[in-house]
Amino acid sequence: MELHAQTRRVQRVRHELKVRELTVARIESPSPNFVSVTFAGESLHDFVSDSFDDHVKFMLAPGGAEPVRRDYTPRAFDRRTGELTLEFALHGHGAASDWARQARVGQTALIGGPRGSMIVPLDYDWHLLVGDATALPAIARRLEELPANARVEVFVHLDDVADQRELTSAAQVRVHWCASADALVDAVRAWTVPAGEGFAWCAGEAASMASLRQVLLQDKGLPKEAARIAVYWKQGASDFHERLEG
Repeated sequence: MELHAQTRRVQRVRHELKVRELTVARIESPSPNFVSVTFAGESLHDFVSDSFDDHVKFMLAPGGAEPVRRDYTPRAFDRRTGELTLEFALHGHGAASDWARQARVGQTALIGGPRGSMIVPLDYDWHLLVGDATALPAIARRLEELPANARVEVFVHLDDVADQRELTSAAQVRVHWCASADALVDAVRAWTVPAGEGFAWCAGEAASMASLRQVLLQDKGLPKEAARIAVYWKQGASDFHERLEG
């Protein structure tokens, strides 16, 4: 297949880095292995999150222990109410996910950033969104942002089928739930690149993202300008974040 030349460009903007002390205002459980925590605080008056791909640094300072810093997607920010929502995937036992399991209204946490935003245009001919549980909050936010004429293919790996959820969007969306990391890669490999100019966004575990990079950029020939492939976590490592495209 001859792919369209990449004519549109992603816009990258920088934000003033700020660390805010916020208070837990609300806690919800969208599915068995996710916790949604909404924070409030006067310091959010100038908070900016321009892209579904943004990440903030969630920081804890356990007594006598090394500070914990983990990257999370701003799932939603309501400027009217001054509330910021983060969604925690409760995979394994880490300091941040353990905190989310026991989070209570009135608790406080430090949140830094975002440092910047990668703004992906809404008017591509097609959009591809791929990830595991850690990427689902960003995928859900993106789907809510896309317009009715957008065509979107979504592939998500979840270990527990109980975490599958209705993903709200005005766009024309096809969602594929995958039961394993291998199944995720195989499903994207079997996917046919649509005609026109599109953008592929992938995020999740390191080995899966390396395989998807091979599939999309080499096997399917997507130009590197048409993809963002990010490692959100790596087996055996904490606070791991890396970009693989390019």
